[in-house]
Amino acid sequence: MAEPVIELNGISKIFRTEEVETHALSDVRLRFDEGDYIAVAGPSGCGKSTLLSILGLLDTPNAGEYLLQGRSVANLGVVERTRIRNEKIGFIFQAFNLIGDLTAYENVELPLVYRGTAPKKRKRKVMNALDQVGMVHRAKHYPSQLSGGQQQRVAVARAVVGNPAILLADEPTGNLDSKNGAEVMDLLDALHREGSTICMVTHDPRYAGRAHRTVHLFDGRIVPAPEEG
Repeated sequence: MAEPVIELNGISKIFRTEEVETHALSDVRLRFDEGDYIAVAGPSGCGKSTLLSILGLLDTPNAGEYLLQGRSVANLGVVERTRIRNEKIGFIFQAFNLIGDLTAYENVELPLVYRGTAPKKRKRKVMNALDQVGMVHRAKHYPSQLSGGQQQRVAVARAVVGNPAILLADEPTGNLDSKNGAEVMDLLDALHREGSTICMVTHDPRYAGRAHRTVHLFDGRIVPAPEEG
């Protein structure tokens, strides 16, 4: 059996203040194989964002084991975590998170600049990524000159330009109208068909239904799918 891209074994996360202890995640066990398309669903406050932060090496669990391509990430330093995040993980955010004074091309190029990719190779990869999302004709435009749907397409190009092991999408349609939301979902479907491994957090059951599997969270735990009522 092939090694999973990501394996979570008994992941727990607790947030503590002086007054209260919040169990954001409790004993989460998940496996992402190459080519998986998994949706994470659940009500607000159920732990979806915390799970995505841990998957993206933006946060650390209090307990449990996280293996990325067979390697434990538990004892990685800040520099190594940043490097792995840049090379192995592609992020697609609800708010796009494009840099306003960079063009679409430059936004997509940025992860490769951080990697030290040679300029000629960078250009080829950036243009290929923009072509994948249908945004080559907007390469020289700034985010303020793009619609919300176009900005999210650029954000998707930025996420895939470095051929990451997994794409993490956090409510990727949350700031879009239904038409643009559907187009971005069509784009994710196409990336999956081309081989991308995707984990998407969504509150929309229509979009969760596009994934091959849906993981339901409730009070920080994985639970069976709620019954249709």
